[in-house]
Amino acid sequence: MPKFVSFSEIGMGLTGFGVFFLFFGMILFFDKALLAIGNVLFVAGLSFVIGLERTFRFFFQKHKMKATGFFLGGVLIVLIGWPLIGMILEIYGFFLLFRGFFPVVVGFIRRVPVLGYLLNLPGISSLVDKVGESNNMV
Repeated sequence: MPKFVSFSEIGMGLTGFGVFFLFFGMILFFDKALLAIGNVLFVAGLSFVIGLERTFRFFFQKHKMKATGFFLGGVLIVLIGWPLIGMILEIYGFFLLFRGFFPVVVGFIRRVPVLGYLLNLPGISSLVDKVGESNNMV
């Protein structure tokens, strides 16, 4: 009997490829084709993972409209052909959108053996503490 693949598994694959293309596009001096492919795959993968309705509810909450504007505006600007400006806007929008998750991520990384040690180094610790103390929960 064949095993069927769920939408969330497809979404994880699309999101992973999207992050890969975004990273690879930035390494290759902001190649606009790779960044555009990465943007489309990332947003499509996110929609597959959590569903279309929850994706729209996440992005279009009243208090996240500024962040959504920067993120989706950056995607549009990359698709138009200005990759450096678009990626700056996207990164800013991404941090505004997902800042409520940062304390959870920092807490998780601090429990990982090698990474936790690195995050507790004197210079890095104060920076990580500042990032991890976000008051805005999702």
